[in-house]
Amino acid sequence: MKHMIFDAHLHIVDPGFPVEPNDGYAPDPFTVDDYVGRTADLGIAGGAVVAGSFQSYDQQYLLTALRQLGPGFVGVTQVKPTISDKELFELADGGVRAVRFNLRRGGFDCVEYMADFAWRIFELLGWHIEIYADSKSLAEIEAMLRTLPAVSIDHLGLSKEGLPMLYRLAESGIRVKATGFGRVDFAVSQAIKRLYDINPDALMFGTDLPSTRAPRPFHSVDIEIIGSALGDSSAKRVLWDNAASFYKLAV
Repeated sequence: MKHMIFDAHLHIVDPGFPVEPNDGYAPDPFTVDDYVGRTADLGIAGGAVVAGSFQSYDQQYLLTALRQLGPGFVGVTQVKPTISDKELFELADGGVRAVRFNLRRGGFDCVEYMADFAWRIFELLGWHIEIYADSKSLAEIEAMLRTLPAVSIDHLGLSKEGLPMLYRLAESGIRVKATGFGRVDFAVSQAIKRLYDINPDALMFGTDLPSTRAPRPFHSVDIEIIGSALGDSSAKRVLWDNAASFYKLAV
């Protein structure tokens, strides 16, 4: 059975807006039209446009993409901790619902203010934070992460070595993005089964398009992996229900 999908992790790279190379890497353009064309047959009815490290703190590309994509799509941005409440409210009006912390490419320098900022945006707007990191690197901040009101981890935590940490975080209520299957070094179907058994609310599917720097880019078979691993009703939660609830999608 084909399900309606909320794509919880996608990037838009509009050449009309600035891109800052990260570690010497700058992505090829991937516009809203490119995304819509690439996903036309997947049944996507909403999603989360996620700021990449190469987009720094630019907000205009994100707000423009959300306007072009229309209802059902929300934004995950990157901001400085000094951002004003007024600016945060303006982003919320434009469809932003979360802030991303890139620990993998941005380093851990943001950890010192992560907790305070996570509580600030949650209490002000009901937003959550998203963390891009190898889950094996999160041991030092595990206790802190467990105290935060709403958190998700990108790309199944990336590493087999980090899976025990990821399972503990999911057990504590932290969400996990079932994205970037071509980035990980373990059997995705087994990890998905385990995570779903631990916390059926945790997993949120995303295409990760255009799969920048991924050894193997997204393929529609990734959706089939979820269905085969979990069965129809459980797959529906991962493909739509969990993310639609977490991102507070108005449906």
